Amino acid sequence: MTTLFEKLYRSTPLQGANAAYVEALYEAYLEDPSSVPLVWRRYFETLGGERTDVAHGPIVRAVAERVRAQPTRGARVQNGAPVGGEAGEKQAAVSRLIQAYSLRGHQIADLDPLGIWQRPTPAVLTLDFLGLDDGDLEHEFYMGGAGGNGSRRMRLRDIIALLKRIYCGKLAAEFAHVSLASERVWVRERFERSMAHERISAEERRAILASLTRAEGIERYLNTRYVGQKRFSLEGGETLIPMLDDLIQRAGVAGVQELVIGMAHRGRLNVLVNVLGKSPRELFSEFEGAYDLTRLRGSGDVKYHMGFSADIRTPGDAVHVTLAFNPSHLEIVNPVVEGSVRARQDRRGDAEGKLVLPVLIHGDAAMAGQGVVAETLQLSQTRAFYTGGTIHIVINNQIGFTTSDPRDLRSTAYCSDIAKVIEAPVYHVNGDDPEAAVTAMRLALEYRQTFHKDVVIDLVCYRRLGHNEADEPAATQPLMYKAIRSHPTVCSLYGGRLLEEGIIDERAQAQMADEYRQCLDDGRNTNPASLGMIGNQYTVDWSRYRDASLGHKARTSLPEKEIARLGELICTVPRGFKLHPRVQKIVDDRRKMATGELPMDWGFAECLAYASLLAEKFQVRLVGQDTRRGTFFHRHAALHDVERGDVVIPLAQVAEDPRAFTVADSLLSEEAVLGFEYGYSTTTPTSLVVWEAQFGDFVNGAQVVIDQFISSGEAKWGRLSGLTLFLPHGYEGQGPEHSSARLERFLQLCAEHNMQVCVPSSPAQMFHLLRRQMIRGARKPLVVLTPKSLLRNPASTSTLADLTQGTFKSIIDEVDPLRPEKIERIVLCSGKVYYDLVEARRAQSMERVAIVRIEEIYPFPATEYASTLARYPNVTEIVWCQEEPQNQGAWYQIRHRLQLPLAARHELFYAGRPGAAAPASGIHALHVRQQKAFVAAALVAEPQAHTESMVLVDQAGSEG
Repeated sequence: MTTLFEKLYRSTPLQGANAAYVEALYEAYLEDPSSVPLVWRRYFETLGGERTDVAHGPIVRAVAERVRAQPTRGARVQNGAPVGGEAGEKQAAVSRLIQAYSLRGHQIADLDPLGIWQRPTPAVLTLDFLGLDDGDLEHEFYMGGAGGNGSRRMRLRDIIALLKRIYCGKLAAEFAHVSLASERVWVRERFERSMAHERISAEERRAILASLTRAEGIERYLNTRYVGQKRFSLEGGETLIPMLDDLIQRAGVAGVQELVIGMAHRGRLNVLVNVLGKSPRELFSEFEGAYDLTRLRGSGDVKYHMGFSADIRTPGDAVHVTLAFNPSHLEIVNPVVEGSVRARQDRRGDAEGKLVLPVLIHGDAAMAGQGVVAETLQLSQTRAFYTGGTIHIVINNQIGFTTSDPRDLRSTAYCSDIAKVIEAPVYHVNGDDPEAAVTAMRLALEYRQTFHKDVVIDLVCYRRLGHNEADEPAATQPLMYKAIRSHPTVCSLYGGRLLEEGIIDERAQAQMADEYRQCLDDGRNTNPASLGMIGNQYTVDWSRYRDASLGHKARTSLPEKEIARLGELICTVPRGFKLHPRVQKIVDDRRKMATGELPMDWGFAECLAYASLLAEKFQVRLVGQDTRRGTFFHRHAALHDVERGDVVIPLAQVAEDPRAFTVADSLLSEEAVLGFEYGYSTTTPTSLVVWEAQFGDFVNGAQVVIDQFISSGEAKWGRLSGLTLFLPHGYEGQGPEHSSARLERFLQLCAEHNMQVCVPSSPAQMFHLLRRQMIRGARKPLVVLTPKSLLRNPASTSTLADLTQGTFKSIIDEVDPLRPEKIERIVLCSGKVYYDLVEARRAQSMERVAIVRIEEIYPFPATEYASTLARYPNVTEIVWCQEEPQNQGAWYQIRHRLQLPLAARHELFYAGRPGAAAPASGIHALHVRQQKAFVAAALVAEPQAHTESMVLVDQAGSEG
């Protein structure tokens, strides 16, 4: 049976069966663009054809004419040499052969160090496919500049040998998918020059061997000293270490000042010690579990998840290198690293991405299989997430956990093929050739610094041990591991090669190994280029934030004059700027809100909060799907001229530097974008970083980021983050996917004051909450369940006095003038349901029921809650009312907190929807019936009349 991979190898890389037709169209376009159909003309224009390419036909004809003019070279004589038109056809065939090798030589390159790959030769690389035969091998043809040989003539046999040496060796380039001709030509020519003419010096080769010695040495040392302990070794892929060493050194020469690495656990300990210079003594302590538990803050994490930072000496300036902390969820660190890099670039004013370089190290199975990889790649060239190009390195072990058959691992020829979606060139390299790997790294860095786009290195190696050191891989990969166990290490192979060439002698090689082992025995730094943590003017001091508490108070009110000044600024547009009539009405109303002529709505209060923070020298970054306008047409942080299409962002003119405010519509991604914003927030404590979901229901598309980073990053790694999440939430009959932000899931993750979960019910509360997030010293994630229908509810407005005198209130007591001694029932609630309850109570003129809003659900305001209850001496019934089903929402997460201060006379009840599998009903009539039932139950139901909407909870916490 013909496999998918054989079909991929036998087809042309882009055109397939249509190659001749498309080539003919392209030739016609290059000679006369108007001669081809419009749809094709537009496509060819995207390739930059007219500006960067020339028609091939005239060249072929000129070559043919030249051959005809030299009969001694081109005439067919009795020995079979080509003559006349046939000579031109043969030359054209050779030209196509050269092109085929440049584009598809990677498919027969010597990339597998184990020699177990079985790859058929593409037909396009055979002589007969192109109309050539063995009889042409001794004839001379023009090279056309291939291989950096100018217009030389060579025998076809020698041409093929040269092409195989350049394109089919242990380093191969894949770039046929790069559509821009200028980039494609650059990659080809730079690769050819490197392969044909450039050599690594003897000194550099000795440095490579030293890196390999360290890479192999640490693994052997740990395997001997800590037998059987998990370390996820790099054995089989040790070439990664000289690659990273060379990258850092050359990046420093290229002007890079910071480099941020993201990688999973395989090889992490090796990188920590040998590249960044982490103390071996510290690593050994982690293996031995030598922790002072009395000083431990949080939970900590396993050693192969930990991050590190150090300054590395280079021939240029020192480069600050950071290895990001990472959970076991493979690839999820990718967007986190990109966000951290963007924050560092913004801090330096590095708009082009020249000074800070992201490096992502992938596993082969994860690169192909994890969806966050594709999402992160799609971020790469977008305006809000651009980082100037990422260098991707795939540690291609040719195996997942126990899965190694390509038919099961992926549906593409290479694990790196996902990167073709952004047209990133790919360098495939045999991991047993460290010099080729270092060359690939140099080419990748040069491409990134030239074009500021992503580039990929596929380091084809193997995994000498199992998935972890206690695993037995031969049970499922017997043939692969038979080959591995008889295969020499890359250090021994490369050392032997240098010995043969006289680059190093046996004594010097042994001395390298002995000195490295002595460093490990002494617990000393093994990388002489590592300077430790020095810091510079861009280094952030987080100490003041670590000592801050969520209990600290913050003054968040603003003077009336400042509100008026900022209100005018955020409503100002250029003269002649034509707004949409609905938007113009919003702007006009906001001017009146700033002076107290109109009650304040949510959109104005939020924008005013941003303006006030900008005026106080903070930065604001607001990102999400439809965020500039707002999903619900309420924010309008970016204003559009309906006639010219121009865009202005009034908030950008509040700060001295317009770059202090960023508002951006993101691509349709939750996981990668939220991960990016988390990474950004962990790098810049002076920025209010906000990610907004289109609807709160969709946040579960980023659940891994929430679980592994936002909720637990501080406890595991000591990483602080002030990231704010806006999650539109509220039951309005829009069905199960447009109602709930899954409040219960966030509350389940809350402990150790790790984050804040708030449900503000008024514009003023939102204003104070956002200001508190920055003015208060603590940097903790803030989850805000934001309104939808309340955005335009006349009851949900605020006054100027609420901003000039108020502050954020964790609990809002009864607002109507009810007499506390007459109150017999308190209904507790959060969010939109408050307005439903108040409306129903007022309609019935009820005076014995008070309604209290809990605006901050975590940390739970226990003191304020107890003091609020104490104001009502005759209360016997406490009701928690929520819109969500009983098994969802806040109920099960906070009922023990609600019970704690209750006296013997108090009974606690639940009023809300019964438990349900889905968050909400998709049938509007059912939604309305349920809503009316539990609102009525919360306000008037008799305690004994238990229904599905009213449940009694006894003092032990069980439900009756």
